[in-house]
Amino acid sequence: MTTTTLTSYRVAVREALREAMHRDERVFLMGEDVGAYGGSFGVSLGLLEELGPERVRDTPLSEAAFVGAGIGAAIGGMRPVVEVMTVNFSLLALDQILNNAATLLHMSGGQVNVPLVVRMTTGGGRQLAAQHSHSLEGWYAAIPGLTVLAPATVADARGMLWPALLDPDPVLIFEHGGLYNVEEPLADDAGPVDITRAAVRRPGTDVTLIAYGGTLSVALAAADLLADDGVDAEVVDLRVLRPLDDETVVGSVRRTHRAVVVDEGWRTGSLAAEVSARITEQAFYDLDAPVQRVCSVEVPMPYARDLEQAALPQPGRVVDAVRAVVG
Repeated sequence: MTTTTLTSYRVAVREALREAMHRDERVFLMGEDVGAYGGSFGVSLGLLEELGPERVRDTPLSEAAFVGAGIGAAIGGMRPVVEVMTVNFSLLALDQILNNAATLLHMSGGQVNVPLVVRMTTGGGRQLAAQHSHSLEGWYAAIPGLTVLAPATVADARGMLWPALLDPDPVLIFEHGGLYNVEEPLADDAGPVDITRAAVRRPGTDVTLIAYGGTLSVALAAADLLADDGVDAEVVDLRVLRPLDDETVVGSVRRTHRAVVVDEGWRTGSLAAEVSARITEQAFYDLDAPVQRVCSVEVPMPYARDLEQAALPQPGRVVDAVRAVVG
């Protein structure tokens, strides 16, 4: 009989790292403060003492350098997991991620794989101001050659790392900072999860709410509010931002005939825009109303709590968008 333990998202990521390093001696973790400090968000706490400095490596404050070192290690046969603290800082390593990790397989005529995993925190809601709070994962989801994952549940936080490490090509994992303290029951024998498909987190018949990462809880809360008004919302968790699982998304919209995409990125050029376009391309004649988007307000993320909350997608804004399409 399978038993479950109430587990936090943070601990789930840590256990995934611990298990991966015990399963494969080629796996190692590196990044700023991942060793003695235990990680900026406490994810790697205790791993240095357990696995030693060769497997849990603190790096200098240079994202381009240590992501580049990870690419080199991956090409050399290792399985590095590189932690880039927050998505805003990852832009300092964008050249390595885009011009090297994502392209080397293609530029080498299929001869050079880069089996690299890069983890980073994304999202707002913690009053860390603009340089630590943006949601730029949609930018990375536009890059061919990358797989982009966004675990929104404890089970996905626990189960996405190992299949990512088995991928011969680079995988980016975006962990929303607001999820680290979230606790959910996790099966004691929880293992790898599918990193190719979206998931229907709540079935419904009247409208499809499409979310991922930190916005999944927003969509689910909105669905609860809508249920009080007699609107039955289906909630789809994208989980995989590249390649997008069109089949699950479009299949849901064909059942409900209405869609609202909830995305913490900015509206202009957002992942929500891409999802909306795909729905329109593939299910236009199934729609009873135009696709709506609920995104972050297009400003640098404010520090002040009230302003930050006003800038982020909230359940009330999702409910308003649903009312606009349901009529």
